[in-house]
Amino acid sequence: MSNYRTAESVSPKHPDKLCDQISDAILDAYLAGDPSSRVAVETVGGHGKVFITGEITSSVHPAIEPIVQRLAGDVELTVHLVKQSPEIAQGVDTGGAGDQGIMVGYACSETPELLPLEVVLARKLNQYLFERWPFDGKTQVTLRDGKVESLVASFQNAPKSELQAAARDWLAGEPLAKPAEAVKFHINPAGDWQQGGFDADAGLTGRKLVVDNYGPRIPVGGGAFSGKDPSKVDRSGAYIARKIAIDYLKKHGAKEVFCHIAYAIGEAQPLEATVTVDGVQHAVEGYDLTPNGIIKSLGLKRPIYEQTARYGHFGHTHFPWDGAGA
Repeated sequence: MSNYRTAESVSPKHPDKLCDQISDAILDAYLAGDPSSRVAVETVGGHGKVFITGEITSSVHPAIEPIVQRLAGDVELTVHLVKQSPEIAQGVDTGGAGDQGIMVGYACSETPELLPLEVVLARKLNQYLFERWPFDGKTQVTLRDGKVESLVASFQNAPKSELQAAARDWLAGEPLAKPAEAVKFHINPAGDWQQGGFDADAGLTGRKLVVDNYGPRIPVGGGAFSGKDPSKVDRSGAYIARKIAIDYLKKHGAKEVFCHIAYAIGEAQPLEATVTVDGVQHAVEGYDLTPNGIIKSLGLKRPIYEQTARYGHFGHTHFPWDGAGA
């Protein structure tokens, strides 16, 4: 039986990714002025309009409009931000989690990024094409028995013949990609296109969860990352789960590691903290998994988040949960 795997990647100019970047850039602006800011920002954009909503408690008030204009251009902007609910704050103020949730961390040995091969290849192809056509775009890679069987690339303002030539060049030069005997190329399969981003479609924060995580083979807890300060365990818990998965992978010389962490709102200690190393489950030991402990160990009160919203949150060594210290 053949073993198929497929993953996709979207460019930073995709409308959902524009919304993720706006939400995280706003988060960064608050953290730069007040590292203890509580931020939960949602962005919806499309067709000349951007709407910002959410809850913020902070001692600073950065300008939102310049951030949106930098990322989305000249759009009609509506901002509706209110203070965090005091009933939520009372649980967070005592060090508890800001919500219930399940976080999944993952690492595997099949790529230098410690990510699934199909995820890495789809991302690398997207980055390669985005350098040439810095617009809205998507890529998708299908592997069969570890070899590239098909590539999909759809990019705004990219003529099909040129885009196909670039995809072929990438495949020939990418050391991780092993082509099948006859690779199928699906290049701008709906035709060449010039209207993209917010001009063509609407976007929303948190709508690319599988792209942000580990691809479709690996389960996700369901919580979005972008626009949330690290008191939200949807984000900080997922980051420490990735670090734990990497640590256990290296410690045991394993092929694949899953880490699962679960929280209840207002409680500091997790309800579950397990790690599964090559199919064998263990309790996680040696980590402070309280929200405050995670924030301190990874240095998460810094304005580092806009860059996470571009090409996935994992597999980049400049992020503290993925780097040399991880």
